[in-house]
Amino acid sequence: MGIDITAKEIWFVTGSQHLYGADTLKQVALNAKEIAIGLDASDHVPVKIVFQPTVKTPQEITDICLNANSDRKCIGIITWMHTFSPAKMWIKGISVLTKPLCHLHTQFNAEIPWDAIDMDFMNLNQSAHGDREFGFLMSRMRKNRKVIVGHWKNGSIQKKIGIWSRVALGWDEFQHLKVARLGDNMREVAVTDGDKVEAQLRFGFSVNGYDASDVVAHIEKISDSDLDRLLQVYDESYDLTPSLKAGGEKRASLVDAAKIELGLRAFLEEGGFKAFTDTFENLGELKQLPGIATQRLMADGYGFGAEGDWKTAALLRAMKVMSFGLNGGTSFMEDYTYHFTPEKAYVMGSHMLEICPSVADEEVACEVHPLGIGGKEDPVRLVFNSPPGSAINASLIDMGNRFRLIVNEVQAVKPGEALPKLPVARVLWDAKPNLEIAATAWILAGGAHHTVYSQALTIEYLEDFAEMAGIELLVIDTQTSVRDFKDRIKANEAYYHLFQRSF
Repeated sequence: MGIDITAKEIWFVTGSQHLYGADTLKQVALNAKEIAIGLDASDHVPVKIVFQPTVKTPQEITDICLNANSDRKCIGIITWMHTFSPAKMWIKGISVLTKPLCHLHTQFNAEIPWDAIDMDFMNLNQSAHGDREFGFLMSRMRKNRKVIVGHWKNGSIQKKIGIWSRVALGWDEFQHLKVARLGDNMREVAVTDGDKVEAQLRFGFSVNGYDASDVVAHIEKISDSDLDRLLQVYDESYDLTPSLKAGGEKRASLVDAAKIELGLRAFLEEGGFKAFTDTFENLGELKQLPGIATQRLMADGYGFGAEGDWKTAALLRAMKVMSFGLNGGTSFMEDYTYHFTPEKAYVMGSHMLEICPSVADEEVACEVHPLGIGGKEDPVRLVFNSPPGSAINASLIDMGNRFRLIVNEVQAVKPGEALPKLPVARVLWDAKPNLEIAATAWILAGGAHHTVYSQALTIEYLEDFAEMAGIELLVIDTQTSVRDFKDRIKANEAYYHLFQRSF
């Protein structure tokens, strides 16, 4: 399955008008094309940047927006006003535009040519006030967009464009994502449930239910050669405990785990699903809860949520797409237990089985242990620590009248001691600004116990994502205070009651 972004494009659209004459418009086009080519060549921008002809009339603007909407390769547009572009010309086009919008406030030249500047130069290079005219209309129309200010050759500006383009990839993924739920929600659990119809209206992805028997049907078709090849991958890729090696007393458990992986992959591929959930309460004839299967599928880019958590599964897939090619992993996660000491408090993140090995540090062990719940055979799983470093935890929840995205900045640390008896993958982190404030704010916000943990992405990615989706964002970072956070929640309640976007 994997992730392929090679066919995706972002269109570079430059605004002007006929007032300045043919020579000026010719130069506008040449300059805009050079910027588009420069951004496309940047190592910071992973998506192809495609130059589009200068738009100079209301009809040209409307046409380019409609074309962007209908072009499946286009995942967003970057707009720039080289000259003054009267913004009323943009009203119809922007009103029909459905693709994400980034407003790049730049100019072709970096510095003022002190000895040569004249009125011809001034008439050509009017971005300083042309973009402000455009900005007014976007604000007047309440248009969500990313605003980036600075010279287009600057590496920091290109990085911001790269971040936005990655988020546009994630948003594009949502528009055609299919999430399969194997079984329903864990019984009586609130936060992992939600309105799947509203989610499809808001985000574009679909969520539908299936039974474990749909996977079993694919397991029954597995060939011996495919099974042997996967077992060889296990043998060569992981540090298997002796009981799981060929001839070991638990080798049959590894065989069953391999069959589950092959059957689950076949089911997902046949249905075009790129995210899925399962639950230990609805395993049917599956011999064990999918452990190594789910972990390896996540490593290949699939989204996953445990116990029927379809919102986390979808968010994980989008964040996998956003982080494609970046250093650091992204995984399903759960706040599991705390480490309280007078000096410092930490969170240990883990789950019963399903942590993605993309966040693994060095060696990965393959082990089998009793699960204790679900009433099935002992499941096989990958066990590892996660490396130190900066990361984020993100939770997407349904508040009834809106979706809320909560993001906590964290710092992963090395465990204080070995964990010889803990049979699951884990990561220890310092929640910012500290555990007391972070957990208080998280609970006040209604954040779920399931999250997406990412060492590859930063808060800025999720800020851009919330902007594209038109949903509420609550950030918990080094600047957070409980008093201000409470005020933000109350203010947001009023804001979204008054201004929530309708369909």
